[in-house]
Amino acid sequence: MMEQASVPASADVPSPESLADAFYVYDVEETDDGVRYYGEPMAEKDSVVQQLGPLFRERGYRVQLSYETGEYVLEATERSTSIDGVPWTNVILFLATVTATLLAGSRWYGIDVASDPAAALGAWPFALSVMGVLAVHEFGHYVFSRYHDVQATLPYFIPLPFNAIGTLGAVIRMKDNIPSRRSLFDIGVAGPLAGIAATVVVAAVGVALPPIQAPEGSLVAQIELGYPLLIQGIAALLGEPLSYGPGQMVNPVVVGAWVGAFVTFLNLIPVGQLDGAHVVRALVGDRMGRVQQVVPLLLFGLAGYLVAFEGGRSASIWVLWGFLTLIFSRAGNARPLDESSVGRSRQAVAALTLVLGLLCFTPIPFSFTP
Repeated sequence: MMEQASVPASADVPSPESLADAFYVYDVEETDDGVRYYGEPMAEKDSVVQQLGPLFRERGYRVQLSYETGEYVLEATERSTSIDGVPWTNVILFLATVTATLLAGSRWYGIDVASDPAAALGAWPFALSVMGVLAVHEFGHYVFSRYHDVQATLPYFIPLPFNAIGTLGAVIRMKDNIPSRRSLFDIGVAGPLAGIAATVVVAAVGVALPPIQAPEGSLVAQIELGYPLLIQGIAALLGEPLSYGPGQMVNPVVVGAWVGAFVTFLNLIPVGQLDGAHVVRALVGDRMGRVQQVVPLLLFGLAGYLVAFEGGRSASIWVLWGFLTLIFSRAGNARPLDESSVGRSRQAVAALTLVLGLLCFTPIPFSFTP
């Protein structure tokens, strides 16, 4: 009879014997931050982590199952929700994105940064509005990750120099097993709801600010934004316009609110690892696959409608996102350890989030005028 492997005495991890119902272990290797168990799944591969995750989690480890060079490896890694040292990557990306949004804002304000680079600081209201909405969105995720004791990174901002908004948004990474559907739902929905709240504030401030002179001959002067119902409603409530006469345009802070609404809607698309996928996966469980199959069809259908009835305006955006959703869906969805229902209160929050998400949608986000 083969003797089963044992764990190193220095590691406070479950013994191979305690895993036997789900994973038979024939070798164990200690790593710098955990333990690797080599063996064979004794249950469906997808359910091994769900069965064993709570056992490791209570000892301070996260676990994942992989197949390497012809054998299965169950890898347990120490969990930590603390931040060790200065997160230089996050800091550098943040500063780069601030710089990129200042440069983008200078285009909206008509600031000549070529002759005076320091003048880009005059675009701080635009940069603050964009960065503020994105930061509030991502820290919504981060706060609820900490609340549910899920290891997550600080936000990684993504700079995009030399364009109209200066950024592709921001992301955080959850580097942990998700304890339950409830925690997955809370973490997923917190970002969009926080982002929408920030967008409302930025929109209210933006529409109350005076319009600016449209920069002549610039690319931004040719951009016509399509405002979602959320921003239209705020402007109407405050009695402020969203369009002005020739030579004038809305204050660029309103553009920051537009960015917040557009990013929120895109994040709520239920595919892959987007926020909407976390929320819907928490609600419907394994039926998530059917939802993901419908999403690209809807986006391609929207693009077709715009080609047929709106002269093709913004159709390319939804074609692009149709293909992106096909790619994102291949990344899989977060799989919580506990598949218990989220309950009626969270279902009500989901319904509210759906309504708010639709208020952030516009079929023609932007187009170019001759």
